[in-house]
Amino acid sequence: MSHLQIRPYTPADKPQLLALLRENTPMYFAPAEEPDFVHYLAHEIEQYFVVEKAGQIVGCGGINFEADKTLAKISWDIIAPHQQGKGIGSLLLQHRLQVIRQYATVQKIMVRTSQVAYLFYEKNGFSLVKIAKDYWAKGFDLYQMEYVG
Repeated sequence: MSHLQIRPYTPADKPQLLALLRENTPMYFAPAEEPDFVHYLAHEIEQYFVVEKAGQIVGCGGINFEADKTLAKISWDIIAPHQQGKGIGSLLLQHRLQVIRQYATVQKIMVRTSQVAYLFYEKNGFSLVKIAKDYWAKGFDLYQMEYVG
């Protein structure tokens, strides 16, 4: 996968990221989540990364922290549907876990996902701690998970 590049997000990436989100709706995201993603990109980014392949953005995902930096949260993972299953999501997740490990204060790493994606996180070292029905939208349950390594 040497032809993949992970780099920090820039505002110029926003149109491509919205296109990625739409390609993954309604399979992985509810239509009602798009305004939340737009808000996130404008106001909540702490560290957000994009994955490029041959100059095209094929994935993105971020890290957010609680104020005291003891809790890191994996946020807004999106991979192009035609690129899923090729290891891009795992590569991006491992990249962010390496970034998080640079913070000595972090005691816990969490991800909040849904029933359609939680198995990805489970196979990458996360353990399920909570489920909330219809949390994100009708038919999209919250699966809260913690990294156990």
